[in-house]
Amino acid sequence: MKHFKFYSKEDVLSITKIRRFETKLGERVKQIAFADNWIEGLQQSPAKYVLLGIPEDIGIKANYGVGGADTVWLPFLMSFLNTQSNDFLTGEDILLLGHFDFGDIKYLIENNADDADELIGAYRHAVHTIDDEVENLIKVIASFNKIPVIIGGGHNNSYPIIKGTAKGLHKADILLLSQINVINLDAHADFKNTEGRHSGNAFRYAAEDGYLGKYCVIGIHENYIPQNVLMDIHNDPFVDYISYEDIFLRERKNFIQAVAHATGFTEETYTGIELDLDCIENILTSATTPSGITALQARQFITFVAQDAKPAYLHICEGAAQLADGRKSDTTGKLVSYLVGDFIKELSQD
Repeated sequence: MKHFKFYSKEDVLSITKIRRFETKLGERVKQIAFADNWIEGLQQSPAKYVLLGIPEDIGIKANYGVGGADTVWLPFLMSFLNTQSNDFLTGEDILLLGHFDFGDIKYLIENNADDADELIGAYRHAVHTIDDEVENLIKVIASFNKIPVIIGGGHNNSYPIIKGTAKGLHKADILLLSQINVINLDAHADFKNTEGRHSGNAFRYAAEDGYLGKYCVIGIHENYIPQNVLMDIHNDPFVDYISYEDIFLRERKNFIQAVAHATGFTEETYTGIELDLDCIENILTSATTPSGITALQARQFITFVAQDAKPAYLHICEGAAQLADGRKSDTTGKLVSYLVGDFIKELSQD
């Protein structure tokens, strides 16, 4: 695992604020004892949920987006590990594995590309390297029937997450076919053409390679669906969507009815849960929106889908604490912490 940093107990406690008469999640979450033997350690861990970060913005930049999605992992972690361990969420069923660091690849690209076209090409080439490493790790986690909880990073990572999860669950004899469904709460379909890997076409690649079964997008913004993508979705019985405008302007379904439609559409098999933070109003992302869902609705989405679907993984992506253009937010990491806690708490009630 060339680009993955495994966390020790000391790493976790170094950002956990110990306080008398209180117990924080950082004191209760599990770690791998020996990084050199991480596969065996992962297999033997009693934890059900494996938490890891992919703090990169290479895929976003490969899609002509604003960099900065590599900045939310640490703020999230500092917020999450300092959450109270109590009867609602003890943290003992969580294995905090670590995070990927692709900084060396990013440095080489940005210090050697001669022009904008070469830079985009190099970013897209680099995404394939990220794909391979992410897929290999997720496949091992899923093969032990554990649920990956992944904090991004760009939405490009959905492709290796879907692929790795499907392969892992198939290896564990839980799936007859190497294929899972996905529900995505997002302002964009990320179903663009396979012109080269980037954050806008992860689900197209997963579908064309046969790892994506049914795919439903909730809250897609009609202003940002390319016509060719819209036609492809309409012609594909395995892809569905409910637009933001249909929910909140035309009121053809309310928000919870839209989520219920998605869980019904994907109910036959294990389902990946995707939440692109750019669908939430005024949250700092590579594509911040002034018109979107609320943080409360995002939490309701996570809770309802965790309850009503067969979750294969949770992937929260595109958020930033600081963007490349200088914009900053002190709350993005804390929101992600709420969302991760909601997911695990809901599943732990079973």
